[in-house]
Amino acid sequence: MKVLIDICVVPMGVGVSVSSHVAECEKIFSASGLDHQMHAYGTNVEGEWDDVMAAVKQCHEKLHDMGAPRISSTIRMGTRVDREQSMQDKIDSVNAKLAD
Repeated sequence: MKVLIDICVVPMGVGVSVSSHVAECEKIFSASGLDHQMHAYGTNVEGEWDDVMAAVKQCHEKLHDMGAPRISSTIRMGTRVDREQSMQDKIDSVNAKLAD
């Protein structure tokens, strides 16, 4: 089953700046081959359920390995079984309505 998630990973106990930790998660999503788009407060990721969840797990494991004693992730997710719809399809649908 395909899933689209919006994830915000927050490592705790690593100081004020977490950009190096975010960069590691972005590397994991890139290496996984999953479609993903980083935004100011998280990342949208789409793909097969098990592949997406495996990448999320890898992010947590990597950040713990980097010294984060605690990680809080917020995930919003959606699935569809009536038809395929990508992240870009959703954006294009809204943009088309804005252009009307």
